[in-house]
Amino acid sequence: MSLKITHECINCDVCEPVCPNQAISQGVEIYEIDPALCTECVGHHDTPQCVQVCPVACIPLDPDHAETQEQLLAKYHKLIRLVS
Repeated sequence: MSLKITHECINCDVCEPVCPNQAISQGVEIYEIDPALCTECVGHHDTPQCVQVCPVACIPLDPDHAETQEQLLAKYHKLIRLVS
C-alpha cells in the first residue's frame, strides 16, 4: 500500500529528500506522496524512510492505494528500469 501525508504535516521538508523514488513533492498546502511512485521504500530500505524521519508522525498507510509486498516490489523493479 502506498503512504500518504496527512494535514498534520508541518512542511518541515525532511521527508522529501529521503524518498528514494522521488515520490514526495510540495503540494498546494502540504507535502504529497505520488502513489504511482511510492513503494514504501521496498527494494531500497527495510522501512519507509519518510516515516522514520517525520517529526509529527503524519505519514500513515493510504487505504485508497492498497498494494501487497509483491506489488510494491514489482513497482520498484519497474521504476528502476525507467531510470536505468
